[in-house]
Amino acid sequence: MKLTSKQKNILESIRELTLQQGEKPTSYRLHKFLSSRGIEESMKGVMQVVESLEKKDLITRDENKKIYLVENDNYGDSQNILSIPLYGLASCGEALAYADDVADDFLQISKSLFHRVEPEKLFAVKALGDSMNKDGIADGDYVIFEKAEMDGEFEGKIVVAVINGMATIKRYKSVGNGVIGLFPHSTNDTHHPIYLSEVDVIFVAGIFRKVLPVKFISL
Repeated sequence: MKLTSKQKNILESIRELTLQQGEKPTSYRLHKFLSSRGIEESMKGVMQVVESLEKKDLITRDENKKIYLVENDNYGDSQNILSIPLYGLASCGEALAYADDVADDFLQISKSLFHRVEPEKLFAVKALGDSMNKDGIADGDYVIFEKAEMDGEFEGKIVVAVINGMATIKRYKSVGNGVIGLFPHSTNDTHHPIYLSEVDVIFVAGIFRKVLPVKFISL
């Protein structure tokens, strides 16, 4: 089925709100979401596209005008789907999970979820533990990272770091006097920072870009 670029953009925004954030948006919510992404579109224009997508049986709306995706074969655009390598487990607690350098599998994800990022730089790991749950990263979630440059700026960012072959997801902070801290952000106060010297062997593999809650995603 042929869709205009506007219809594709709005359909993918509906997909993001539905699959990633677990919402059933109204046209008003969709308009606000588009505006937050810098997409200038009138409320009337959004409603017209929503109506056209409904006529194409790609979405449906309930009595409260909430939008639902319709799973059928009418819409398929393989060029809009990324295949992102999945590299096993990364701990959200201590650095206990082995960081393999061979992809275990691949996630199929819409390009529309990742604006201004080069697709070939993206990779995923499956989170293990709850030490980053205040940042929305829960046990079992798929976490998407952008491959980091060796001389990249990591200060204050959530990273996946590899320490002696073990991967961990933490927030990177320099604490002074040649000390680097990898900090948890959790409701569970049993988690503690990992402190390293700047001369220790630490490899920042990627910088956090997005979390995909496991309850909405399946391989």
